[in-house]
Amino acid sequence: MKIYDWRLAPNPRRVRMYLAEKGIEVPYEEVGVPQELRLKPDYLAKHPEHAMVPMLELDDGTCIGEAMAICRYFEELHPDPPLMGTDARDKAIVDMWERRACEGMLSMSEALRNASPGFVDRSLPGYPDRPLKQIPGLIERGRARLGRFFSTFDGQLAKHRYVTGERFTVADITALCLVDFLGFAKVEVPEECRHLHRWHGEVVDRPSAQASR
Repeated sequence: MKIYDWRLAPNPRRVRMYLAEKGIEVPYEEVGVPQELRLKPDYLAKHPEHAMVPMLELDDGTCIGEAMAICRYFEELHPDPPLMGTDARDKAIVDMWERRACEGMLSMSEALRNASPGFVDRSLPGYPDRPLKQIPGLIERGRARLGRFFSTFDGQLAKHRYVTGERFTVADITALCLVDFLGFAKVEVPEECRHLHRWHGEVVDRPSAQASR
């Protein structure tokens, strides 16, 4: 098996960080074009129906896209340490907050891809053969949605060490990958979000966070 990766992008980093937390080693194939904000043509041609990363390719040829789907596959095979919850209640809470963090990721993408010159005619990922022009109004909407992420997660982290409680989970991984990527969208975590800053200062020093950069 192997994982098609793009070191520059935040979503593949979610998988790299997850696997580092688990201590699982999987070969990676870099499919980003050096010095450009695009994927290699041969990769796009191989996956025309889902031209995005990360992508896990199993030994039997099965391809699994989406970061959390890949993590779920490995969670079933390697349940310890549990990063996606322990019982029905805990799994639901982790899934809820991971999805809220993913909404923040989509908000950041909305702001970035509609503003950056590198994404002209590619305002949405995964459509290599269909020009999708940038919409300036979505820049401000993306930033407004990020404001909701900041306030929601700062409030949650005022009550917990990590996003879902006292244990590190995939919700923390997605949130960290978002926060660390904000600079590309020219956005910063507001200074008043001191709980979010406290959390970030702690999780960014985890070995998995450093290894996945």
